[in-house]
Amino acid sequence: MTPTASDNVKSNLGEAGAHLKQAASDAGSAIKGAAAAAGDEVRLGKANLKSDLADGALAGLAALENAGTATGEQVDQLLDKGRDLIDSAADLIRERPLASFGMAFAAGWIIAKLARSGDK
Repeated sequence: MTPTASDNVKSNLGEAGAHLKQAASDAGSAIKGAAAAAGDEVRLGKANLKSDLADGALAGLAALENAGTATGEQVDQLLDKGRDLIDSAADLIRERPLASFGMAFAAGWIIAKLARSGDK
């Protein structure tokens, strides 16, 4: 018996339905694969982010430790310069005591004048 046109339509529709079912299954598999890959990328990105943040924190702590040392060095330099200045002033006073007394007296007189002129 020869298939009729209706039989051919049914057969073709059945075949189209089977292909659509397979396409839907393939699309679902592709979406699942993409979701798994995206999940892996998110986990990798999260791990990289944590690693970068930890490295940044360690570098910041190292900078703070070095800043403390640098501050100590600068304080020591300032103290040395202050001692040198005091030693220079002491040497000048020993070499020229009368001139030093005159300078101190003049500086005090000027400061007193300035202080009194500010009261008016």
